[in-house]
Amino acid sequence: MKKAIRITAVILALVMALGCLAACGAKTEEGNGSEKTQGSEVKTQAVKVIDIPLTEEEYAFGVSKKQPELLSQLNEYIAKIKADGTLDEIMNSYFGDGEKRPGVASATENSSADQLIIATNAEFPPFEQVEGTLYYGIDIDIMDGFAKSIGKELVVKNIDFDSVLTTVDAGYADIAASGLTKNEAREAYVTFSDSYYNASQMIIVKGDNTAFDECKTVEDMEKVLNTFTSSTTIGSQNGTTGKLYVEGDKDFGFAGLKASSKGYANGALAVQDMLNGNIDLVIIDEAPAKAISANFNAVS
Repeated sequence: MKKAIRITAVILALVMALGCLAACGAKTEEGNGSEKTQGSEVKTQAVKVIDIPLTEEEYAFGVSKKQPELLSQLNEYIAKIKADGTLDEIMNSYFGDGEKRPGVASATENSSADQLIIATNAEFPPFEQVEGTLYYGIDIDIMDGFAKSIGKELVVKNIDFDSVLTTVDAGYADIAASGLTKNEAREAYVTFSDSYYNASQMIIVKGDNTAFDECKTVEDMEKVLNTFTSSTTIGSQNGTTGKLYVEGDKDFGFAGLKASSKGYANGALAVQDMLNGNIDLVIIDEAPAKAISANFNAVS
């Protein structure tokens, strides 16, 4: 009887020892990151931005050709906010760790009031977006400060991007403020201010897309893009540089791609359509690309 008890005790001791070793082994592996904690899940990205710029561009504001004095005032203001750090502060609030800036309310357009009317498409964060009745974004903040500096009320006309330049050209707005890349074709409608931001086009793909994983340079990116045929569809925002990049544009020096092109009212709609499986990738400006992707990944 005692012998049986001793054998049982030995077996129990061995079981406990093995259990201890297994537990220690599990902790070691977990600590080394080679094994996930039981029940944990690794969150995958819904979309990702390929962090290699396809282009180099300059953003500027488009001023009515009939208002050369306004252009001079705006260029003076841009120079001032670059020199005194205001522009850096604005940029830091959207790209860095600065505090969120308050929204801007548009005044009601009134021909008898002293107003600065800007044309924008408020679906291009972080340069312009609308939340309720308030406008936010880099362009909005700059224009709000500029309007105050010249003693005018700010009126924001939120319209389709395709109409921003023609609205200024027709005299229905004073300035086009909508993340505009400077180029000769657009100068037919407006006179550009001094630039305030260096931009580029970037690609957004689904999180599991590996087509560009081996790319290190823009030349590598172009090689992959040039392998696509019309069976590949690339989305972009209507009227933007991204769409011109896909379809080709002489003024920008874009040869265009063989892939099919599909335009959208804004970049977020293009990304959503990509996730729905209707297009393959999206090309859009760097800052909006990263802002839109972060929003989609936050809810995935």
